[in-house]
Amino acid sequence: MSTQQDIYAAGFENRPPMLNKENYVPWSSRLLRYAKSRPNGKLIHNSIINGPYVRRMIPEPGDPNREVPMNETFHVQTDDELTEKELKQIEADDQAIQTILFGLPKDIYAAVDSCETAQESGYVFSK
Repeated sequence: MSTQQDIYAAGFENRPPMLNKENYVPWSSRLLRYAKSRPNGKLIHNSIINGPYVRRMIPEPGDPNREVPMNETFHVQTDDELTEKELKQIEADDQAIQTILFGLPKDIYAAVDSCETAQESGYVFSK
């Protein structure tokens, strides 16, 4: 194994693999395997592949007894309305983008750092 390959393979157990620009496909495969090996691995993997958790619209019943009857309205799910599972997915969404950013060389990191989600960052450097 060459010195360059040693650098990219080193630390795979405790940090994400470093992207080698000429080897995107093997890197992305190793990154997904690394993500699965972490605590919340399935949730992190889900975030990378399918995008982040999208908060639901919560219906609020209208008031038919008002002078002007009010129809049902909706609001975006608040933090207090999240289930434990949804909270874990949101945490995994943050871990997913961090996992990807840790595996990028500085020149690519600058282009991807502005991405909001792990899924979005994948589109940027896969082109």
